[in-house]
Amino acid sequence: MKMNKNKIKKFKSEDKEREYWSKINLADNFKPADFARVSFPDLKPTSNPISIRIPSNLLARVKEQANELDVPYQSLIKQYIAKGVLTKHE
Repeated sequence: MKMNKNKIKKFKSEDKEREYWSKINLADNFKPADFARVSFPDLKPTSNPISIRIPSNLLARVKEQANELDVPYQSLIKQYIAKGVLTKHE
């Protein structure tokens, strides 16, 4: 079954559409040349909120540094964590 790429099929419901697509093997209808490489440069990685306890004087120092750099202190903490995790330990 060759699909017409220019015609979009209309469905009466999501269930009907889901049923239709569940029976279609896209590999039978498309070849690698049909696809174009895309990038999504504005996607941000998923993040999870966490809670940590750090000494008040350490937090104050981080906030001072963040203020000097004109960045939010939580962003600076994330940068420090990433640098520490990604730095090779020998």
